[in-house]
Amino acid sequence: MSAASSLTRSAVVKRSIVIAGHKTSVSLEDAFWEAIKEIAEDAKRTLSDLVAEIDGQRGNANLSSAIRLRVLAHYRQASRP
Repeated sequence: MSAASSLTRSAVVKRSIVIAGHKTSVSLEDAFWEAIKEIAEDAKRTLSDLVAEIDGQRGNANLSSAIRLRVLAHYRQASRP
């Protein structure tokens, strides 16, 4: 997917996910759902495991925001030489 086409699909989507045995809902834009799934797959982890890690490290931050920041950090790090 190109960056331009991902910008046109910015609607927030609420999805259910199981984190450490508890079901919760997370609202993210499609592009962030796709990115966090890719990150989990590349790390050979389940999406639930990765989100549980993010959840455990987020402190008082909103989970959706914490996921977006993890995606941003991942791709920023990947773009550095």
